[in-house]
Amino acid sequence: MHILIATDQHPESLGGAQVSIRLQKKYLEKAGHLVSIAAPGMHREHVQDDGYLELPSFPITFDREYALTRPGRRSDRALDDLVAQRGRVDVVHIQGDFWGAIIGLRYARRHGIPVVLTFHNNMEFGLRKTVPFPRLVTKLLLAIEGRSLGGQQSLLRPDAWRYLNELALRADAVTAPSRHFAALLRQKGVAQEIDVVRTGADDDVIDDVLANVEREKGARPTLVWMGRMSHEKRILEFLQAIERADVDAEVRLYGQGLLLSKAREFVAKHRLRDRVVFAGKVPYRDSLASIAAADALVQTSIGFETQGMTVFEAAALGTTSIVCDPEIAAELPEGVYVEPADESIDALADTLRHVVEDATSDGAARPSPHASESFRQSAQTARMLEIYERVLEQTPPTAASTV
Repeated sequence: MHILIATDQHPESLGGAQVSIRLQKKYLEKAGHLVSIAAPGMHREHVQDDGYLELPSFPITFDREYALTRPGRRSDRALDDLVAQRGRVDVVHIQGDFWGAIIGLRYARRHGIPVVLTFHNNMEFGLRKTVPFPRLVTKLLLAIEGRSLGGQQSLLRPDAWRYLNELALRADAVTAPSRHFAALLRQKGVAQEIDVVRTGADDDVIDDVLANVEREKGARPTLVWMGRMSHEKRILEFLQAIERADVDAEVRLYGQGLLLSKAREFVAKHRLRDRVVFAGKVPYRDSLASIAAADALVQTSIGFETQGMTVFEAAALGTTSIVCDPEIAAELPEGVYVEPADESIDALADTLRHVVEDATSDGAARPSPHASESFRQSAQTARMLEIYERVLEQTPPTAASTV
């Protein structure tokens, strides 16, 4: 079948959802399917792929990493022309919450194609953390959504959950990447029938990394942290915990973001350069290799993540995770993670201290990668294919409509 994925950001830009989409594309193609990804054109150098359908866009961040495509007739025509070169679409898979979702839904309606919708983001939490007037922004988004999709259908009160409900009402199936996020969506009235399909770890890379990983006995313990350096990820709180823990370990920070300069300033001011390394943005395989070689992966956000991508990868690699978010911890099998006593910086510092002490004395047993086979992408792709086939069986052919 031909699956059209519509998303808010280019799949080669930085972000967990983008990693997830690239992996889904790879394993759907390995299963013999054609995948096209509709996304805003990226305004910096990036990997080219025939399956990337780059729509007219303009950059929205200073580093030109992220861009926006205005939903409307121009983007409709552009997408129709690009898809025509790839062949008839069987399923539209929406993997975005904003312009990507609207553009994808408009395409599906024009052509009478069933829709699978994956929610990746806790939009209500994200807006509160990232914009100065979240209620005003939400009202604006609801107005744009209603106008772009031909009117409002939701009966929920006008907030971020209503915005997501408007999207869900136009889908034939809804999925979420974790049990805890699916439960939250149900609680808020966004959708009731929700399939949980996790983001998996790349089987090929996992096998390659495990075959080649080198862990030196007696070496200085290593902790890794990965993600966007932003307030909701709690990067500065993590650095404070490192200072308080005062352990002899190398802490490698992978990623970029708006708080990178502040993080560097903190490290310099508190004389942590002998412990903290800013490793930047690295290829996917290198990130997994660093997790595999580390004594622990540290996950620091609380209440924001809708899935635990890096901790799932760590589990598949046999590396312990320090998990601050109890909702993410609940997604993991016993024995692959440790959890601070509470949400405080002191509790995280205590956990860092214990993990490093165990690593120094070789007292920490590593989890077995075989206990986490379900975290591999091949298993998750098989689950998603079942959902695609289900909506195709349930959706009778319809004539294309206009928007």
